[in-house]
Amino acid sequence: MRIAMISEHASPLATLGGVDAGGQNAHVAALARAVAALGHEVRVYTRRDGPHLPPVAALAPGVDVLHVPAGPARPIPKDDLPPYMDEFGRFLGGAWQREAWRPDVVHAHFWMSGLAALTARRYLAAPLVQTYHALGTVKRRHQGSADTSPPGRVDAERRVGLAADRVVAQCTDEVAELAAMGITGSAVAVVPSGVDTRRFTPRGPAVPRADAPRILSVGRLVPRKGHADLIDALVGVPGVELVIIGGGDAGRPDDDPEHRALRERARAAGVADRVRLAGAVDAAGMPAWYRSADIVACAPWYEPFGLTPLEAMATGVPVVGYGVGGLLDTVVPGVSGELVGPREVAALAAALRELTAARRLRRRYGAAGVRRARTYYQWPTIAERIVEVYRDAAKEFLAGEVPAPTRKAVTAA
Repeated sequence: MRIAMISEHASPLATLGGVDAGGQNAHVAALARAVAALGHEVRVYTRRDGPHLPPVAALAPGVDVLHVPAGPARPIPKDDLPPYMDEFGRFLGGAWQREAWRPDVVHAHFWMSGLAALTARRYLAAPLVQTYHALGTVKRRHQGSADTSPPGRVDAERRVGLAADRVVAQCTDEVAELAAMGITGSAVAVVPSGVDTRRFTPRGPAVPRADAPRILSVGRLVPRKGHADLIDALVGVPGVELVIIGGGDAGRPDDDPEHRALRERARAAGVADRVRLAGAVDAAGMPAWYRSADIVACAPWYEPFGLTPLEAMATGVPVVGYGVGGLLDTVVPGVSGELVGPREVAALAAALRELTAARRLRRRYGAAGVRRARTYYQWPTIAERIVEVYRDAAKEFLAGEVPAPTRKAVTAA
């Protein structure tokens, strides 16, 4: 099959850790590679956000990244991109009409990519698979007045979901959120993200560390990732170092306002000497950081899926986090880590303190995490399940049999 993946703001070529560069970029890059490895042709379409980017760049064998001219060729915050999605979609549709390469399936990542796909389908009819990566209803619920999403986001997400031939939910929690939007039925399939178990392994080099136990937190430096909660929790976990990976250039930390805010938070809490803000780390360097940690802490206010727990588990490191979103599926309390209620900082501190003191339990959790990651979340396995979704969408699209939105959701384990 020929697969067109649309990822309008999240280029698979981007360096991770910036404000708009995180899990979606990594997911799209890994999924594209894994689908291509099964013998399919993949083209990833992302917005051209720099004047010197080539029209086409190779990502991996069988995977090309195409930079779409939609809006000015410079970085634009993703919340300001909706006005350019019609232009993005017209470019896609026109290219697919003119060129010999035409997609058998279109897979849109994020709601704005879905809007672009709907525009492109005016030019070339093709089955559409939609993955949201994050839902506006959830963001609004947790961020309130701080939510910077465009006002029409939730309505647009609903429109895209109802028009898609398949909607891929990344965790079981998302199925309920979609149902509340009216997007239900056998058109919804649960397929999680994956992890590269060849790169993320227990054995290998580790970043040097002092004698103190190390807690690692990985994620973009945005408030919802909960780094500030972990700094507050560190007050109740004496003698432990917290390393936070994410944000801008590690050599120029003051360029990142969230970096400055977290540093001030650590000072105010009296733990500045035990908090290290490491900045952005490229993908190749992450396994060594995970191996250096005793615990990986994940404290997002909400999390559509979350790659960090999977990477930690595959590396043999136990996870302590908030029981939200995808963590409810990936982390099994008492088996591969511990989960506490969202925003319950005291409970988070207690879980971190107890597990830090329990070396044998950490080893047991770590070994169980490795088994779980390799059994359920390897990218080849995830890619096979996604390709099956593609085939079902294409088959029913060609037959004109789009599933009714009232049927029961598919929740593959």
